[in-house]
Amino acid sequence: MDAKLTSEGFEQLVREHQAMVFRTLVRLTGNEERAEDLAQEVFLRLYRALPGFRGEALVSTYLYRIAVNVAQEEWKRRRREDKPLISISEDVDWPMEERLRDPGSDPEQQMEEREFAEMVDQELHKLSEVEAAVLVLYHQEERSYEQIAEVLHMPIGTVRTHLHRGRKRLREAIAARQAPLRSEICIH
Repeated sequence: MDAKLTSEGFEQLVREHQAMVFRTLVRLTGNEERAEDLAQEVFLRLYRALPGFRGEALVSTYLYRIAVNVAQEEWKRRRREDKPLISISEDVDWPMEERLRDPGSDPEQQMEEREFAEMVDQELHKLSEVEAAVLVLYHQEERSYEQIAEVLHMPIGTVRTHLHRGRKRLREAIAARQAPLRSEICIH
């Protein structure tokens, strides 16, 4: 990439990658409203870093790394403020019709899907930062092990380990939350 990127070139870069950056930040932080500010921070950091960018990685990989760093800083800020992360599915300002995935499914199924998505989102944010980042990048952003390793600056084997542990912890947490619900259903 040319270190002397024009403002038009940078605007094009932002247009090409803004949806990916925003989507990644929403998934990592669980807060759509805050993700807009965080996305601006990501692109500001990219703009400042471009003169030193050697082009050894794809710009998208570089942006993922910046987005993960910004999300991790947001997690730390939230912990300092002792405020829990709010799931986008709990956002009262987000219209209900936009929360429902499949308008063809019945309301009960939609409610169950939404509740399950909320539960997964809540449990995802209880994982370690690196496990959550690996899970989001792999499953939601569909990045390869190699791309995740490059973004997170870790060996592929470590990515696989975090992915395995993250999946296991997420699966166990969801199972633990669903077990009381299953026994309650059987009792009634």
